[in-house]
Amino acid sequence: MSERIVLAYSGGLDTSVAIGWIAEATGSEVIAVAVDVGQGGESLETVRQRALDCGAVEAYVADARDEFAQDYCMPALKANALYMDAYPLVSALSRPVIVKHLVAAARQFGASTVAHGCTGKGNDQVRFEVGIQTLGPDLTCIAPVRDLALTRDKAIDFAERNNLPIETTKKNPFSIDQNVWGRAVETGFLEDIWNQPTKDVYSYTDDPAFPPVADVVEISFRAGVPVALDGVAVTPLQAIEELNRRAGAQGVGRIDIVEDRLVGIKSREIYEAPGAMALIAAHRELENVTVEREQARFKKTVGQRWTELVYDGQWFSPLKHSLDAFIDDTQTHVNGDIRLELHGGRATVLGRRSETSLYDFSLATYDTGDAFDQSSARGFIDIYGLSAKVASEREQRVGGSPDLSGVPTLNTADDTAKDAGGDA
Repeated sequence: MSERIVLAYSGGLDTSVAIGWIAEATGSEVIAVAVDVGQGGESLETVRQRALDCGAVEAYVADARDEFAQDYCMPALKANALYMDAYPLVSALSRPVIVKHLVAAARQFGASTVAHGCTGKGNDQVRFEVGIQTLGPDLTCIAPVRDLALTRDKAIDFAERNNLPIETTKKNPFSIDQNVWGRAVETGFLEDIWNQPTKDVYSYTDDPAFPPVADVVEISFRAGVPVALDGVAVTPLQAIEELNRRAGAQGVGRIDIVEDRLVGIKSREIYEAPGAMALIAAHRELENVTVEREQARFKKTVGQRWTELVYDGQWFSPLKHSLDAFIDDTQTHVNGDIRLELHGGRATVLGRRSETSLYDFSLATYDTGDAFDQSSARGFIDIYGLSAKVASEREQRVGGSPDLSGVPTLNTADDTAKDAGGDA
């Protein structure tokens, strides 16, 4: 029996050609694996049949949209995951779910190697291969574009010579990756970072400069996860899809960033993530209402580290697993509703309510009914500032009084009278 190689298959030119290219270069049989994470386009059956027509001995397809939304996007939402404070991990989140299906297919079909279509200068090669070797330490990884010299001109030539059922002439000027959590666009004229994106770059969002009437949505959360929109129950996938539509119509979620890639280079990326950015805005505000101060401060540090791990392809790492436990614990009381206005590229919080809120009106109000004991403030301040006061006294004892030069001299009453020509 021939060796078998599982190939992460998209249905496009490069991976369609890779089926025959791998077979010729290695003498192995190729099993194509296509995973639907909400990227749209052709049906899974169409993609499956094309893989078979291009020479795959087996074609495995999986509708992983709900799995992706529930098990990958929702943890990112709980972490408020924004790489470099901007990017909601659109591509990074989809790779581990694809990896999981690739390894499952390798086991099912008796393959010893897994192949992917990544180049040698991107993040995804790391995400795929680290994930594969973590879930399947015995498996080998290859990348035809990187390892077998499968350039685009060679791919076109191979497809035409072998009459593969794939379009070879149309070439999008951009490299695009998309799923239900968002859309990533790079290359082409965008590589000149002085150039601004043109209208044809965008697909998930309409121009925020010409928005329709403002759209107000009420998002209900339970344990940090959206469970209803405007009172209608939704699954995580439905919540993301509906907010992609509504926030996208308002131009919410456009991101233009020069990004620090894992491989050490900077890359200009355009992202569209209307649903993700609307949900993160709402979730963050609900956390402001329901998460205790010190816990919230530390969670920001944990969330940033979680985000970096996922971006860097460490979804299955022990540290990521441990941070998940902390983040999940912080979400116990993140329950309630956020009223969000979507308009002109912005998602603005208008209202919040929660049965597990830490906001106490009687403590916060300055009006009648104030329950805050203001007489406690003086003692609190004395104790809170004591260590800094003692340290300052030491510095002044050793080094003299602090330098107050440059501070304008204050006029006394006598000085004011003199300046006005009055008697001293």
